Amino acid sequence: MLESGLEVVYLFNYLDYYKNNIIAFIFIYLLSFSIYLFIFNLAGTPYISNNNFKISAKQVRLVHLKSEIVKASAYNSLKSQTDSDPWTTASGKRCRWGTVAANFLPFGTKLKIEGFGDTVFVVEDRMAKRFSRTIDIWFPHYNSAIKFGRRDIRYWIVAEK
Repeated sequence: MLESGLEVVYLFNYLDYYKNNIIAFIFIYLLSFSIYLFIFNLAGTPYISNNNFKISAKQVRLVHLKSEIVKASAYNSLKSQTDSDPWTTASGKRCRWGTVAANFLPFGTKLKIEGFGDTVFVVEDRMAKRFSRTIDIWFPHYNSAIKFGRRDIRYWIVAEK
């Protein structure tokens, strides 16, 4: 029990000192967490814009050969989502931005997918046989793939002119 006013003043000074330290700690924690989210892209997916991840630096003219609406899903290189070698596609190439899996299109088919701007995707992987009319888009980060989810999309088969 506090007996004098002086002890109350000491108590408030003590709490005030730690209050400033707690506020500083929270600020530093939030700042470092924000940097972590930015670096590892857990806050969102910038991969759907057309300014990121160019397949090649050269400009080519593309001709649309065929268009269709199919189911689309997203995956990334985790053993739980792939086979024993998660970074190697069924065509033998390494996963990268622009890789898609589709069972109904031949390897090497170039696609443009609605919502991904000018990015040209290439069929380099396969899915489980039960997914006959689905395109699976490779994302570099798990949270980006989860954010994309599963949806209907329009794709165009393209060829260089």
